[in-house]
Amino acid sequence: MEKVLTEIAAILSTTADRWKQLINSIPGELLARNPGPGEWSAVECLQHMVDAEKLVFPVRIRAFLKGENFNNFNPNTQVAQNKGVRSPGELVKEFSLLRTSNLELLSTLKAADLPRTAQHSELGKVSLKELLHNWAGHDLLHLVQAERAIMQPFIKESGPWRKYYKDHDVEARTG
Repeated sequence: MEKVLTEIAAILSTTADRWKQLINSIPGELLARNPGPGEWSAVECLQHMVDAEKLVFPVRIRAFLKGENFNNFNPNTQVAQNKGVRSPGELVKEFSLLRTSNLELLSTLKAADLPRTAQHSELGKVSLKELLHNWAGHDLLHLVQAERAIMQPFIKESGPWRKYYKDHDVEARTG
């Protein structure tokens, strides 16, 4: 079970640098580009990651450790206070600071903590191990989502190669 903690920490420890690379390398208009109806831009994905680092993962880990249950998180209605309009650079800096703190919290967990359970208001009984796997998957999902948003103008203009992007082509899926 220690392997689980090591693998999850490995995934989580790469995310901030991956976001920094995207934010520092990609033009702002591509980062802010909305890929389609109901889709998030890369910047919106990053904002969600900041919210999750504040309001979801550390809160839930602490709930598990205290033997407490927790409610569902709705990213459309629950957001961190003082959100305001922030630049991608400000968001990535905040995410990095939050992630450092949350990795410290993660490092306090032991294999014996993984079977702990809590009641999730929507999903029912869940374990700490499941939450940690979700956290790693959540990181990877939103990185892929952000990159897919950035891909859209390149997919659209790729001519006959566009067919190779069918799994990522938002316009083709919604049009």
